[in-house]
Amino acid sequence: MGNLLLDWLVSALSLVIVAHLIPGFEVKGLAAIVIAPVVIGLVNATVGFLLKVLTLPLTLLTFGLFLLVINALMLELAAFLVPGFAVQGFFAAFFGAILLSLVSMLLRFLLKT
Repeated sequence: MGNLLLDWLVSALSLVIVAHLIPGFEVKGLAAIVIAPVVIGLVNATVGFLLKVLTLPLTLLTFGLFLLVINALMLELAAFLVPGFAVQGFFAAFFGAILLSLVSMLLRFLLKT
């Protein structure tokens, strides 16, 4: 339970950091900060997983780069579902997804989770 809570906090903090760095990537209000990481995780575990399986040949053909497109689309879907969380356009989602992964990875490394 402790690791799950820490993972959620790292995800929420990563989301806030990325929202400050990427234009068009916005998180407004505590409710969005609390709910968005959960929704992003659920979207990635369901729809994202299905898309990754269905697009495996394209992913292999592009040496995995197509996964960045899928991650951006999953962020846009999560933003559609969570009030107060907005991603304005594909490029904000694309660069937001990349930076979100990097910030989250760095925070997890620093916290040793």
